[in-house]
Amino acid sequence: MAGHEAGAGAPAGAFGMIDTALGRLVDLAAATLVAAEIVILLAGVVARYVLHRPLTWSDELATTLFLWLAMLGAAQAVRLFSHMRMTALISMLGSARRPFFDALAVAAGLAFCLLIFPWAWEWAHEEAFITTPALEISGAWRAAAFPTGVALMIAFSLLRLTSFRLADAGGALLLAGAVVGLFWLAGPTLKPLGNLNLFIFFVLGVMSAVFLGAPIGFAFALATFGYIALTTRVAPIVMVGRMDEGMSHLILLAVPLFVFLGALIEMTGMAAAMVRFLANLLGHVRGGLSYVLIGAMYLVSGISGSKAADMAAVAPALFPEMKARGAKPGDLVALLSATGAQTETIPPSIVLITIGSVTGVSIAALFTGGLVPGLVLAATLCVVVALRYRNDDLSHVRRASGGEILRSLGIAVPALALPFVIRAAVVEGVATATEVSTIGVAYAVLAGLFVYRRFDWKRLYPMLVETAVLSGAILFIIGAASAMAWGLTQSGFSTQLANAMKALPGGAAGFLAVSILAFIILGSVLEGIPAIVLFGPLTFPIAKAVGVHEVHYAMVVILAMGLGLFAPPFGVGYYAACAIGKVHPDEGMRPIWGYMLALLVGLVAVAAIPWFSIGFLPK
Repeated sequence: MAGHEAGAGAPAGAFGMIDTALGRLVDLAAATLVAAEIVILLAGVVARYVLHRPLTWSDELATTLFLWLAMLGAAQAVRLFSHMRMTALISMLGSARRPFFDALAVAAGLAFCLLIFPWAWEWAHEEAFITTPALEISGAWRAAAFPTGVALMIAFSLLRLTSFRLADAGGALLLAGAVVGLFWLAGPTLKPLGNLNLFIFFVLGVMSAVFLGAPIGFAFALATFGYIALTTRVAPIVMVGRMDEGMSHLILLAVPLFVFLGALIEMTGMAAAMVRFLANLLGHVRGGLSYVLIGAMYLVSGISGSKAADMAAVAPALFPEMKARGAKPGDLVALLSATGAQTETIPPSIVLITIGSVTGVSIAALFTGGLVPGLVLAATLCVVVALRYRNDDLSHVRRASGGEILRSLGIAVPALALPFVIRAAVVEGVATATEVSTIGVAYAVLAGLFVYRRFDWKRLYPMLVETAVLSGAILFIIGAASAMAWGLTQSGFSTQLANAMKALPGGAAGFLAVSILAFIILGSVLEGIPAIVLFGPLTFPIAKAVGVHEVHYAMVVILAMGLGLFAPPFGVGYYAACAIGKVHPDEGMRPIWGYMLALLVGLVAVAAIPWFSIGFLPK
């Protein structure tokens, strides 16, 4: 996200002191929860696999704490103004108007929190009558996380609004209030419209909010609340339950843990070791460091699961040397963005984990099926690199000796082994897809302490906090999208969509072609995770019905979304790559299209040849 303009910074004066004090308390609680989840899940693995004495309570405790982690992280994301937004359109309006739309984004989140809080409180109250089976404690201990998180979001939103000019803050609050009020008054008129309300709330409403810069999660949540409260007989408390269920599923605990693992491998020097080996191996050939960038992203993606973490680990290690060899900044950021799209299927991608959680497809099968499609797209990118750098002058580049290559390989082996350790742990049944991240964390800590001798203890706490904030933002979107998906399902729209897609001409091939086009568009607007949560449960059963293997379909869908996510002008992944590479987005616009065309060719190849995705699955 772009930095704040004048009037959109942190609160000042007494409000700033309150904001800082409350923020530090939430930081401490969230960081403690991330650390606790790692310890609990790792203890569960050790007790079950090593001691053969499973902990009956570990999953239950992890799930209880997870909802607190998600809600506190989401609240802190409100404070830090880091919920995911699409700002491409409002950025075109100029810096003078930007503060108003930033204030409007805060006001939109505040509006939803005020509307949902009474229902969140009632939800927690009703959950108090439930006793958990293993720990035998009241369900209120877990459910209280939702109203607490919402209350914190309200507080942080109000504090954030004090940082804007009165005209911007007041105007944003009036506009948000007016929109909510108009929809409330229109309720009796909307109710008889039936499924036309789906278009009003979930298409016009969501698109308007997203394009005006409202956080994606809050845009989903506001539309869903409005649809349920104004057009159905369902009490909004059901929405709280669906959000709770969507954002606290145990499998999603892999999201914060892999985000933390991504930060850990950068801090311990594991990523740098892999990059150094690849640079020594290929640095002397034309476009060599570009190949290194492609290979490094492939390897690092197999460890972190977070594209932002991947790019942040690789770019600082390679860009200075690539610039010194004459590479243009625009081409560098274009290739970095393209490799982000290329590696969306590399396990343990968070998108893979999300697909498994919302569709029921085996995560172990997804992890296996994602390796070759990533290689196919890497090969197409390498072709473009070879063509672009075929006339490079390498007379000034020193070729690494065989001894240097072997030494760097020896140093990199522990880092290169981590993706294989993670996959082996899942395949061999040592740990679940959620637990395996803790094995990766333990491995990275040991490698950092005893192999690479790089472990900055001072960075540990900020890393835990950053993990909680990023995870909270992601999980809030998943929760809101889960509630929206439930609304779509209850309306009967999902059945109608399924029937329409089954009737498409061309059978499986026609269905795949339409899916590719649809998910490229969805990926550019919604990002991968919310798009999957919304449409995965609808489209995967259709894919199975028309004869497309679920793992094959998953790879096609993920790569299509990745293409949309990293393609300008709307793909937010592209702007993240620009921010990480410290390059203006305009510089990469021209060179990126060659890479995007290569990715499209690779995507078509993966769609046309199912073996790439399912050839290595157990029979």
